Amino acid sequence: MYAKHFLYDYLIEMGMSVTYARYINMIALLIALLIVALLVDYIVKRIIVNLFTQFTIKTKTKFDNFLVTNKVPKNVAHIIPLILGLEFIPVVFADFPYFENMVEKGFKVFAIILTLWIARSLLSALKDYFKTLSRLKDKPIDSYIQVFMIFAWVIGIFSAFAIITGIEFIKFMTTLGAASAIIILVFRDTILGFVASIQVSINDMVRISDWITFEKYGADGTVVEINLSTVKVQNFDKTITTIPTYALISDSFKNWRGMENSPGRRIKRALNIKLDSITYLSKDDVDTLKKIDLISSYVEKRQATIDSYNEKNNINKELPLNGRNMTNIGVFRKYIETYIENHSGINKDMMIMVRQLAPTSQGMPLEIYAFSSDKRWENYEYIMADIFDHTIAAVPYFNLELFEEPSNSSFKKLKPLS
Repeated sequence: MYAKHFLYDYLIEMGMSVTYARYINMIALLIALLIVALLVDYIVKRIIVNLFTQFTIKTKTKFDNFLVTNKVPKNVAHIIPLILGLEFIPVVFADFPYFENMVEKGFKVFAIILTLWIARSLLSALKDYFKTLSRLKDKPIDSYIQVFMIFAWVIGIFSAFAIITGIEFIKFMTTLGAASAIIILVFRDTILGFVASIQVSINDMVRISDWITFEKYGADGTVVEINLSTVKVQNFDKTITTIPTYALISDSFKNWRGMENSPGRRIKRALNIKLDSITYLSKDDVDTLKKIDLISSYVEKRQATIDSYNEKNNINKELPLNGRNMTNIGVFRKYIETYIENHSGINKDMMIMVRQLAPTSQGMPLEIYAFSSDKRWENYEYIMADIFDHTIAAVPYFNLELFEEPSNSSFKKLKPLS
């Protein structure tokens, strides 16, 4: 009893009114409890985290490492200060039953939240551990964890509401079940938006200022606002597209954040080479290509290797088909690759590749795959145009032709039948 009124009795003796003495006594006890709780939380957290860290060093399993990484010991350490607070609430608010009831409910709600934190961090540790197991790498572990956490959050939120309203959990759930049909009917879009907002936030799918492309809704621009029911996207033509928030989890869209955070932006485009222009290179062709600075050394070495092979194996070179030979498209492919590797606008630390795709009715696609070092749209387009301006103009030097659909001018060039 003395601990409850240690300051109260002193203030009464000093001549203070009973009301003021009770309030000051309550505030002093509350401050003392908060200081003690924070101090205990700090000490317990340090002890538990240090002990667990030392334990993980001595063990061979990786699971305890994931527990530390996902802050499981740190979250568990908060339980002791919480219990301490619940024990001393009656002491602090001895003269204020109404405040005691409110604060006790607040602590119980916090206990539910802390339980969910611990469950989430524990499940995250399990998820990371399961992903290291070969037999579980192809399983949708993230989906299982998310489903479990959704149920956990639903039960936690309902339990918190039951505590705040003072209704028993079973009665609260029964009442809620009876009203759920009407609630879902009236607030369908709001509920879907709320669930979607949680999913978007937890999975970090979209942020303000992200560039997204959502073809279904005609959106291609920057996210300027995310709220409960809609996501606003400012397109590059300055128009605004409004997307339902739940569409972000029900439909497919493209988020360009990964590209913006990466060191380069992908260039992926092909030239269609006419198939009948692809040939073996004659000696005169090889001599001509040796004059091209970027590939002169390559052509010389390659031709020397081929000649050595053909001579060693007594290949009859009356027909170019026999033995080994260089082709104009092969040398052209090497030229493009060398040109891109020396281009100032290309990131040399990322993939650079020039490849042939499957032939089609429109010729042989020769695809350029690389990454520009400048990711800004206008500069990216300039770099890509500069590369293709050069490569298209270089095609005739290799006795190749680009495929092109016939146009009116093509027919005008035809000579009339005599």
